[in-house]
Amino acid sequence: MPREWWNADSEAVIAQALQNGGGPNVSNAYTINDLPGPLYNCSAQGTNPLLTTTTIAMLQAHFFQQSKGVYTTDFPTTPIFPFNYTGTPPNNIMVSNGTKEVVLPFNTSVELVLQDTSILGIESHPLYLHGFNFFVVGQGFGNFDNNKDPPKFNLVDPVDRNTVGVPSGGWVAIRFQADNPWVWFMHCHLEVHTSWGLRMAWIVLDGKLPNQKLPPPPSDLPKC
Repeated sequence: MPREWWNADSEAVIAQALQNGGGPNVSNAYTINDLPGPLYNCSAQGTNPLLTTTTIAMLQAHFFQQSKGVYTTDFPTTPIFPFNYTGTPPNNIMVSNGTKEVVLPFNTSVELVLQDTSILGIESHPLYLHGFNFFVVGQGFGNFDNNKDPPKFNLVDPVDRNTVGVPSGGWVAIRFQADNPWVWFMHCHLEVHTSWGLRMAWIVLDGKLPNQKLPPPPSDLPKC
């Protein structure tokens, strides 16, 4: 018997959503006998990683070279499971939980394409990058075309931002220089989307000069 499902404990709602791939406070279209059914397009576990929380700060683990068991450095730089992102989504988008980071050598030039999808409905996502400003070099609607779209990039006078709205049903391309050593968080500014996994982290390594290196934590840094 289909019904609306709801749990007043917000942490429990999010935990349930992460298990079945749906959004919290799901509608009666996705519940059977008062429980979320197997009807979501991302209801099965697979290989597209979602960033999870850890018991030790990733920055601390990085600085003291204690990443084992905290994070890995194999975050994919291209989609693991390509599909028609703005069309009808597949029945299984291969989602898994993990703490995987992208490691950038100091002063790396980064180009990143952010693509909206229709998995839970097309929507504009305000993506924020900590630690850097970036140039918005291109944007459009539909699926990004790696052959046709880059020649149209604005490399003359692109806008300078630290937050950009990914167009509903579209994409945006940004570029930045990784010249600020740290572990930097990038996430959607819609907090519920961050809880669903729309987040990642960049590890920017030290440069060669003293002012290009990550400083040690202060001696009076409070313990968690």
